Amino acid sequence: MRKSHSLVSLSMQALMIPLFLVLLLPLHVSASDSVYETFVQCLSNQTNQPDQVSNIVYSQTNPSYTTVLRAYIRNSRFNTSTTPKPTIIVTPTQESHVQATVICTKNIGIQLKIRSGGHDYEGISYISDVPFIILDMFNLRSITINLQEQTAWVESGATLGELYYRIWEKSKVLGFPAGLCPTVGVGGHLSGGGYGSMLRKHGLSVDHVLDAKLVDVNGKILDKESMGEDLFWAIRGGGGASFGVILSYKINLIPVPETVSVFRIERSLDEEENVTDIVYKWQQVAPTTDDNLWMRMLVQPVSSKVNKGEKTIRISILTMFLGNAEELVALLDKDFPELGMKKEGVTEMSWIDSAVWWANYDNGTSPSVLLDRNPDSANFLKRKSDYVQTPISKDGLEWLWKKMIELGKTGLVFNPYGGKMNEIPASATAFPHRAGNLFKIQYSMNWDEEGIELEKNYTAQIRRLYSYMTPFVSKNPRSAFLNYRDLDIGINNNDKNSYEEGEVYGVKYFNDNFHRLVKVKTAVDPHNFFRNEQSIPTNPSKP
Repeated sequence: MRKSHSLVSLSMQALMIPLFLVLLLPLHVSASDSVYETFVQCLSNQTNQPDQVSNIVYSQTNPSYTTVLRAYIRNSRFNTSTTPKPTIIVTPTQESHVQATVICTKNIGIQLKIRSGGHDYEGISYISDVPFIILDMFNLRSITINLQEQTAWVESGATLGELYYRIWEKSKVLGFPAGLCPTVGVGGHLSGGGYGSMLRKHGLSVDHVLDAKLVDVNGKILDKESMGEDLFWAIRGGGGASFGVILSYKINLIPVPETVSVFRIERSLDEEENVTDIVYKWQQVAPTTDDNLWMRMLVQPVSSKVNKGEKTIRISILTMFLGNAEELVALLDKDFPELGMKKEGVTEMSWIDSAVWWANYDNGTSPSVLLDRNPDSANFLKRKSDYVQTPISKDGLEWLWKKMIELGKTGLVFNPYGGKMNEIPASATAFPHRAGNLFKIQYSMNWDEEGIELEKNYTAQIRRLYSYMTPFVSKNPRSAFLNYRDLDIGINNNDKNSYEEGEVYGVKYFNDNFHRLVKVKTAVDPHNFFRNEQSIPTNPSKP
């Protein structure tokens, strides 16, 4: 009897453990369900559109949830089974939905993340360690061109490719100075100080922002006039997500010539004796030459074609010139004869075709490719940034080549400054990196396979190269570019030390403009509702 009794009690225990877990499970699900129900009820009340609300809100149990979440994840590092997922995704189709989302998220007391394109390198717009809701702006993508004014209103969920295409549809001699990757969302790109191949002639995207519409922490829609000078200053280079939800920007379109010229040349250290000389000379020419000329340089460790099994350094110079091939070759003969550029190596095209060329499509590809949002495509990647203010010596470059070959994979992208960037004061917009910088560096690491050890290896490699570069880059602060988001330079836990933590990365991204940004933040969002791992903190409250 005793034996059978103990068997019964053991089997009861075995039953009780899963039962306990089963009882726990509905508690977790119901907590998430109750947040969803409360949120939907609030949205319905705020918008007076109960029928529409269910079509724009996705809970984790919605069959389309994963597809919607993944569609704008551009870094595969943040698309794993262990990546924290939002409780709810909201995909507004009109401005009132955005207003209601801000109000309801605030009422529930949950974190709000705002995503316009998903290119943020650290996934800040779509992951969090605390429960959160994503406000995904991809449906708000209208673009209205006014040819008479030479302006456009662009909603923040539009992509750069869509913007370029819509301008080109209306005019062959107007363009806009922004990024080279067509799937980048306008909202994040413009608010962080976007740039592209017309940087030296026309400055940054933010230098051409005339007005904006933003939903503030109280759910009100503000424009330039009602938001005031300080907030309008802050969202041009200070990142929009610290201050509100950017709905749209009014931008000034710029004239572009009917013919522009592009070329790409490559040189390898193992095949050319003068690669170091070219890179040294590039540092002096690229930031000072004619403002119509922009020469990006890629520096990459690659497998040697000469010495099998060994690595070498390859440089690639990709060039945009606002003019024809003849003018470009004459200019390079004078300023950069070491390149030995001939007219046959240059391709003339329209401005819209250059946007297609920069996006790595074959010559002759239709500009309609710029409308492809290309969902579900992503690499594993890590990026970092620096600014160079004095040329790196030839000895320094030779040492750098050795280090890059030793490390094996991390590449560098040199983006020249000068021209218009020297003419605009550092305090004109929240974006501070202007005169005094020769070029900006993007550190670039991509890989294809998932795996914790692989990721550790590759991220350690890029961090080591960043460390090696310390003697060659800006100091006090060692500056960084907000749109090349990098959590290595500081993370904000948004607790009692929020200001101190925010200052660490804040002065790197914004230099002296950081303190003005803190004042604006404190005035417009005193309770720090719009927050993320690298948002602008509020002023610590005075005792």
